[in-house]
This record gives sequence, C-alpha cells and structure tokens, in this order.
Amino acid sequence: MSSERESMEFDVLIVGGGPAGLAAAIRLKQLAQANGSDLQVCLIEKGSEVGAHTLSGAVMDPLAMNELFPDWKALGAPLDTEVAEDRFLFLSKNDSTSIPPWALPDCFVNHGNYIVSLSNVVKWMGKQAEALGVDVYPGFPAAEILYNDDGSVKGVITGDMGIARDGSQRGDYQPGMALLAKYTFFAEGSRGHLGRQLIERFRLDEGKDPQSYGIGLKELWEIDPKQHQEGLVIHTAGWPLESDTYGGSFLYHMKDNLVTTGFVVGLGYSNPWLSPFDEFQRYKTHPSIRRFFESGKRIGYGARAITAGGLNSLPRFVFPGGALLGCDAGFLNASRIKGSHAAIKTGMLAAEAAFEAIAAGRASDQLDRYPQAFEASWLYQELYKARNFKPAMSKGLWMGTLIVGIDQVLFKGKAPFTLHQSHHDHEMLKPASACQAIEYPKPDGKISFDRLSSVFIANTNHEEDQPIHLTLKDESVPVALNLERFAGPEQRYCPAGVYEYVDAAQGKRLQINAQNCVHCKTCDIKDPSQNIVWVTPEGGGGPNYVGM
Repeated sequence: MSSERESMEFDVLIVGGGPAGLAAAIRLKQLAQANGSDLQVCLIEKGSEVGAHTLSGAVMDPLAMNELFPDWKALGAPLDTEVAEDRFLFLSKNDSTSIPPWALPDCFVNHGNYIVSLSNVVKWMGKQAEALGVDVYPGFPAAEILYNDDGSVKGVITGDMGIARDGSQRGDYQPGMALLAKYTFFAEGSRGHLGRQLIERFRLDEGKDPQSYGIGLKELWEIDPKQHQEGLVIHTAGWPLESDTYGGSFLYHMKDNLVTTGFVVGLGYSNPWLSPFDEFQRYKTHPSIRRFFESGKRIGYGARAITAGGLNSLPRFVFPGGALLGCDAGFLNASRIKGSHAAIKTGMLAAEAAFEAIAAGRASDQLDRYPQAFEASWLYQELYKARNFKPAMSKGLWMGTLIVGIDQVLFKGKAPFTLHQSHHDHEMLKPASACQAIEYPKPDGKISFDRLSSVFIANTNHEEDQPIHLTLKDESVPVALNLERFAGPEQRYCPAGVYEYVDAAQGKRLQINAQNCVHCKTCDIKDPSQNIVWVTPEGGGGPNYVGM
C-alpha cells in the first residue's frame, strides 16, 4: 500500500448503495440502536449519488420492506402504485394471445405488489441510512480488495482520481483511500467487479451450475392519458425473439401517466447477429404494444445485466472477512422477474450475522450464520420453488413454457426433479456463418430509437481523460476471433454503442467508446473468450438515472 494512501477503519464496510447494501447498513444500525451499542458502518457507492446507477423494472414485493421498516408507509417510502391488473401476452408478429388469469402461474400474479422506481426507492433508503448514522459516500468506487496476512478480506481501496488516459497523474490527482473493516459486504449488483474476483479466489461457485445472465433494457415514458391505466402490469413472450431465444418484455403503468417498459434477453443466446437493443425497439412496434406509446414521449433509458441462474447457480456467499449480497451473488427470482425484495432480505440476514459476530468480539472470520439463516428463510423457499424456471426456459419458448407449466402449476414448484444447466453464456455463440443475419428496421425516432440518442437520455458521463475502464486481456482477440468468427458481436450486444470496428491501416480495429458505457456489464459476461474485463472508472462516472 502506498505510504501516501490514507486509511479509515469501520466495523462493517459495504460496497454498493443498492437495495441490498442499504438494507444491510440500515439493519446494522437498527440492531445497534436496539442494543444500546455503537457500530461504525460505512457504505460506498460508485455512482454520483445513491440511486444514480440503480435500474430495475420494477414490480416490488413488499415482504422484505415490511420486515425492514414495518412503518414504511408512514415514513413515506415511494411504494405508492399497487398492482391492479396482470396481463400476460404471447406475441406473434402481428397478433397476440392473452393467457386467462386463472391459467397464470403464481410467479406472474402480482396482487399486493407495487410498481416502483427502484432508483427512487433506493434514494429514500439512502436517506433512512444517513438518518440512522451510516456514513454514506457516493462517488467512491471500490477498485481493489485488500487482504489480511491469513487471506481473509480486510477491506477495499477506492479508485484513484485524476489519472490520465496514458496512466500518468494529472494535476488533480488524488490517491484512493484504504477502507478497512472487521467485515466487508459486497453489494455491487449483477456481475460485480470485485464479487467476480471473490468468487474466483475463494472458489465460491465450485459444485454449482454455471451462472446464467440476462440483459435488461428499460425506458421511461410519459404517455397519452387515454392509454394509461394506473396499476396495470403487462408481460409478454414470443415475438420479436425466435422461439429458441429466452426473453420477454414488461410494461408497467405507474402514477401520473408514466409507464416503464423494458425487454430482457437471456445472454445464453446463440446467434451472434442478435442485438438485444434492437429487439427491444422492435417489440414496441407490435400492434398490441405500440398504441401505448403513440403520442407519448420517451424520457429515460438504461440497461443492466441480470443475474438469473437462481438457486442452482447460487455460489457460496460467505468467505473469511465478508459476504456477497443481493445480485452480486445472484438471489434474483427469474420466474417472478423480481430481485429487490431478495436483495433487501439478504442485506438484513448478513447484517444480523455480522452484528452477532461483532458483539461476540469476532472479526474477519466467516459469517456462517448468514447462509444458515438464508436456508431457514422464506427467500430460500421462494427460490427453491423457482429453481427449475431458468433451466426449463433455456430449452426454448414452447418446450420451456410446457415444463414451467408442469413445474409451477401442476407441482406448485415442488416437482420431484431438479433441472440443471451446464454451459456458461459466453460459450453459447455459434459462428456468424452458421446463423441467419438479422435485418433490423431503421428507428423512426418516435416509437423506436438508436443507441446514441438513448445513451444521451441516460445522462451518461465519464471524464474523457481517464484510463479506458473496458480492458482487453489480449488486444489481438477482437479482430482475430470476435470479428473473424462471430462478425463482431460486441457491436450488437452492447446497448450503448461502446464497441465499433473501424478502418485501420492493417484492416479493422476495435474502437472502444468508453464514455458511452452505462455500466451494464454485458460485455464482461458475453464476450466469447472472456477477453473483455470491466473495471471501475473514475468515481461518479456512468449513468445518472432519474426515476428509473
């Protein structure tokens, strides 16, 4: 560690200011207050403010929030649009078939749930955390993990500020700080930069199914009041995706003529010509969907990876000195398209385990109480019930729907069998020459849009003169493998126009427009040879989501 690097010590350090990290911080302080003890809790967040990088659909099950804040309504939590109606449509190119309500599996029934802006919920949780005395530091990404001599996690180093693109120190250079703690929680969201390193170092995924991911793309619209129905929830499957590709859409009607719409594509898809962004734009043009957006105005855009493997792919989530929370581990319930309630619950369970350990005078050991409490919780039961969903849907839309129907409707999630997956998403691309190229219609600028205008309304910003945070292990791989064999799939799977192949003296070269990055992590997941590694940019960089 550099001699000029300052350090601070805490009882618990939390990396990531989403629902999991904030729930952990809040629960720790609640327990300390109830026991008349003092606990130093620090939470760092890479976004410019808490909630700036938070993106989700989202329909929220209030179960965990009820446990964290039984009086959340009186406290003004922004859960104020209760679901009034569920619709599920199977789309063909020009038509749709609605599933009758009685035939909907429980996972698609949202009675008692709330349509929310998770970004706003997280901002509210941040205020509650600060009121309880949590030290909350936005704009501070955790760049590196620190270890004790015995190999246990000691804390993190925050990212240096003022490093020029060539690696030299600019005039405004400030070294990152060493933040040390008895226990460090990692709650970075899906495909966390440090969570990934911890899974590898401690072999946390040994004996588990390969993790499975999706990319979720989302827009916020203000629509014609005549088309608005507060509390309406619509999900679709089918067109525009081929039946062998996992994915589907959501359209949620909030208050004040606002709707959120989005599209999820499983990253195990095989056709390198597929573009999740363009599939999303195409979906909005379907006759059953388009009417909601005509005369409306798009006011927000974002994208984020989703850790969707469920219980079968869940790594061990404790290690000496710390734990993984929420989507950093993969607690999302893909069958319900919900993860925020799971994130809050895991944050609470980890906090309770750490509080008990610190009260007993322990530090830097393994919080085995956390996984034990998880296995005894309603969350484990929920994820167990959903364990077959993702493996079933990987078999294609029609076969998957049949298996899910048998599993969820007939057996109520308690089937006498467990399905498994055996491949990582990055292994699934076929050569471009073996696949049908997909011609996407040009965006009309009214219903459908291009990437750059979308990135603009995500309010994405990075300091221009800083090292590119999308790193390549081998600079020859993009042209020699990705372009040659797969026709440059990073140009299509990236939802922000970060990657493009341009003419160079020797033919083609990959240009990385890192300033466009919305921190979705798709490239880190889907790159065929795992040559792209996402690392933290300068603090405060990335999207600044409002109401998303």
